[in-house]
Amino acid sequence: MKKNRKFWIALIMFSLTGQVAWVVENMYFNVFIYKMFRASASDIALMVTASAVAATLTTILMGALSDRIGKRKIFMCAGYIAWGVSIIAFALIRADVISAVFGSAVAAASVGITLVIILDCVMTFFGSTANDAAYNAWLTDSTDAGNRGAAEGINSMMPLISILVVFGGFMGFDLDQASSWTTIYCIIGGLVLLIGILGFFLVEEAPVKQPDSLGYFATILYGFRPDVIRKNTTLYLSMIAFMVFNISIQIFMPYLIIYYEQTLGMADYVLIMAPAIILAAVVTFFFGRLVDRFGFRRMVLQAMMLLMTGFILLWLVPSRIPAEGLGMKIPVFIGSLLMMSGYLSGMAAFGTQLRNYTPEHMAGRFQGLRILSQVLIPGIIGPQIGAWVLRDAPVIANSDGTTSFLPSADIFRAAMIVLSVVIAGLAVWLTRMRESKA
Repeated sequence: MKKNRKFWIALIMFSLTGQVAWVVENMYFNVFIYKMFRASASDIALMVTASAVAATLTTILMGALSDRIGKRKIFMCAGYIAWGVSIIAFALIRADVISAVFGSAVAAASVGITLVIILDCVMTFFGSTANDAAYNAWLTDSTDAGNRGAAEGINSMMPLISILVVFGGFMGFDLDQASSWTTIYCIIGGLVLLIGILGFFLVEEAPVKQPDSLGYFATILYGFRPDVIRKNTTLYLSMIAFMVFNISIQIFMPYLIIYYEQTLGMADYVLIMAPAIILAAVVTFFFGRLVDRFGFRRMVLQAMMLLMTGFILLWLVPSRIPAEGLGMKIPVFIGSLLMMSGYLSGMAAFGTQLRNYTPEHMAGRFQGLRILSQVLIPGIIGPQIGAWVLRDAPVIANSDGTTSFLPSADIFRAAMIVLSVVIAGLAVWLTRMRESKA
C-alpha cells in the first residue's frame, strides 16, 4: 500500500521523539545515578532489569487491550502526554535535597537510587503503553510487505539519530551539576508531551479488525498458546534469535557512556561519536531498503558481522586514551561506527522479519512477545552479565567519600561471545531453510 505524507511525518515524529526519550532512559539515567548518586554496576543492572520487567508487562497488557478496543491512536497520543509528564517528574529527584534530609551522603545516595528506579518503572509504564505497545502495533497495521522494510529502516535509524540529538543537546550541560539534569528532564518531557498533543491531529487510525471473539485475558495469553506457536514457527524462532542478539547489546549498552567518558578519558566523546552516528544512520536507512529487496535471510548475517567487527575493535582499544592522542581515538570511532551500524541494521532486519510474520490484525497482542525478546529477557540477562564481568573493575574515590567503578573493555568481549551464538544459530537455521526450499 502506498502511504501518504501524513503517515511518514507521524512515523518520524513519534519514532524520533520516543527514541529520544528512550535514549535518555537507557543511556543517561545510568549516567544520572552514576554521577548524582554514585551508583554501582549492580545498581545500574537492577534499574535496567526493573525497567525491562515493567516494559514487558505493560506491553503485553496494553497491547492486548488496544487489540480488543480496536484503537491505537488514543493509546499513542494520550500515552505520550503522560510519558512526558513522568519524565518531567525526574526533575524533582535532587541529590542536594535528599542529602539535606538524610545528612549522610551514602544514605542519600541509596535513597536517590531507589527513587530513580521506582520512577523509572512508572515512566516506563507510560512509555511502553504509548510506544512499545501502541505505536509499534500502529506501524505494523499501517504497512505491508511492500513498504515495511523502508518504514522499518526509518524506524530503526531513529535510535541513532536520537543519540545524535541527545549527545548534541547535552553538550551544553555540565552533567556533574544537578541543575543541568533538572533542565534536561523538563526539556525532554515537554517535547514528548507536545508530540502527544500534535498526534491527535496527525495520526491516522490504522484499520484494526476484530479477528476473533476472545476475551481480554485470553487475548493476553494468545501468543503463549502451544497451537499458536506451532502455527507461527518462523516468528518464534526469529524472536529467539532476536532475544540473544539483544542480550549481547545489553551487556555493554548500560555502561557505554560511562566507559567512553570515565575509562577512556574521552571528555569529548560526543565529538568523536557524532560523525559515527550520522554515518551509521545512513547505513541503516539503506540497509532497510536492501532488506525489502533481498529479504531477511540474505541480509541479517551481514548486519551481525558488522556488529561483531565493531565489538572486536572496541575490545582492542587501549584502556586509557591520552587527551591529545587523536590517532588513538580513530579505532574508537571506527569501532563505534561498525558497532552502531551493525546494531541498528540488525534491528531493522529483525524488526521487518517480526512484522512480516505477525498474524494479520493481531499486532497488539504480539507486541508483548516482541518486548519479551527485545527488552525483558535481554534486560535481565545482559546487564547482569555486564555487572559480573565488571565485578572486579577498578574503583576511584570521589570527593564526598563515595566511590565509583570504571567499566573495562571486557564488556565488549562478553558481547562478542554472546553474538557468536546468534551468528552460529542463524547460519544453521537459514541453511536448513534454504535446503527445505530446494
